[in-house]
Amino acid sequence: MTLKYLIHKEFLQIRRNAFLPKLIILFPIIIMCVMPWVMNMEIKNIIVDVVDNDHSSLSQRLIDRISASDYFLFHGQRDSYGEALKDVEESNADVILEIPQHFERDYVNGKLPQVLIAANAVNGTKGNMGSAYLSNIVVQHVAPEISALTSKVSTLYLYNKNLDYKLFMIPSLMAILIMLMCGFLPALNIVGEKESGTIEAINVTPVSKWSFILAKLIPYWAIGLVVMTVCFILAWAVYGITSAGSLPLIYLLAVLLAFIFSGFGLIISNYNETLQQAMFVMWFFVVCLLLLSGLFTPVRSMPYWAYLTTYVNPMHYFIDAIRTVFVRGGDFQSIAHQVLALAVFATIMDVWAVVSYKKNS
Repeated sequence: MTLKYLIHKEFLQIRRNAFLPKLIILFPIIIMCVMPWVMNMEIKNIIVDVVDNDHSSLSQRLIDRISASDYFLFHGQRDSYGEALKDVEESNADVILEIPQHFERDYVNGKLPQVLIAANAVNGTKGNMGSAYLSNIVVQHVAPEISALTSKVSTLYLYNKNLDYKLFMIPSLMAILIMLMCGFLPALNIVGEKESGTIEAINVTPVSKWSFILAKLIPYWAIGLVVMTVCFILAWAVYGITSAGSLPLIYLLAVLLAFIFSGFGLIISNYNETLQQAMFVMWFFVVCLLLLSGLFTPVRSMPYWAYLTTYVNPMHYFIDAIRTVFVRGGDFQSIAHQVLALAVFATIMDVWAVVSYKKNS
């Protein structure tokens, strides 16, 4: 009965807070409606300068082809490579295409014309992809037989046939939301009570540590489930994306992740005395766990020492598991080891949260 009243107290505190109820509802809506559009690895709007030293009909058709592409913004023709390079240095252009003299003559004589593509690689991804797109257009223009050979290659994309980046990112955004909502809010809860002095009223009561910590955790576990439900509704309503696998499996993963980060948030709060300290410590761990989880880049692309950290990173297990279920339609057998790992992490974090709380009796 004591636990029931403590949980009721936590929900009352959340409801009476002028900011938290709005955050719980608006934060997932904003993240789900905005981030899938901006967290896109597809490179577009690449600004191109062209230096045409041939001034032939073939070079002009190539320029027209580039300017008609949806991936490029044609910035105009320049008289020399040095002039085009100045545009790159001033960030007015991303890629330079220099067409040499005798471009059309070499093509007519059966030679393979050579062009120069120079890309601003300050942003490595944009430079690499931009030059690759431009090279593809040039090859299609001057060597159609190579392009025809390439077109005969049949590629089968598994699970995400339309290469929709939103389908790849939405499960990861769910992970971020649970981490932030179920991690930061409990961490700031106890520290806030420490700063205001209200936690002393609990410390002098016969309430056990287990009851007190569970009462702090359970409301945020419920909030995590509400956030997941909102995410599913928005993914379906806004993007027409639904899970290929079982929703109960995804909810199981979400509950385990909520267990982990709510316990982790309370651990942080138990070892810190001010909101500022708790915020900085929590933010440090959140950034590290996110960047090393495989959320944005494949973990196999990391250095070996960084890859080893994924074995103790719960976010890695969750993202791998939710993408397996949400995108591929995997069953419980396909994510069994991730579920086991998350359950172990959840047990460790929640027990640690209880043990590390110092109650003065």
